[in-house]
Amino acid sequence: MTACPTPAAPPPAPQPAVSPGGHPGRPTVASAHPRRPHATARAGHHPPGGRRPRHPRTACAAPAGPGLHAGLSTRFAHQLVEVLTGARPSGQLMRHTSLDGYGQLASLVRIGILRRGGAADRPRLGPVHDRSPSPDVIEACVRVDLGSRHHMVAFRLELRGQAGQWQCTAVEAR
Repeated sequence: MTACPTPAAPPPAPQPAVSPGGHPGRPTVASAHPRRPHATARAGHHPPGGRRPRHPRTACAAPAGPGLHAGLSTRFAHQLVEVLTGARPSGQLMRHTSLDGYGQLASLVRIGILRRGGAADRPRLGPVHDRSPSPDVIEACVRVDLGSRHHMVAFRLELRGQAGQWQCTAVEAR
């Protein structure tokens, strides 16, 4: 079988210049590279379940994984370090701690494990690392730089009571 040659198509007729907005007569800027589709628009490259939502509330509707309560852990770590350094009275954390947790906190304050040397020694907190071994428990730790000394503070928060309030049930500092 032999292939039949097809007649050559005539060259396309020149078109008037049209801008991207569709206005004839306005000059267009020609790109050196033709527009290529976005990488995710290619077939087979969409994430499972379609595209990700763009609205922040829908993207954050169902958080999963570590760091769920990072804001809670960070706020409590700051308050806890303020109590341990003597900048805040320990009674302010009484309603946020269980009886055992408050006993541990009070003994750490009495020992003065994070007592400041002077006014210039302000505590600097590193990032708070938190994990949730179960949905109603958060275990967190933070590095505290106090002058030339470095300390670690670890604490455990549990969801307790009828109101579902987070309470500190254990505190350690070294």
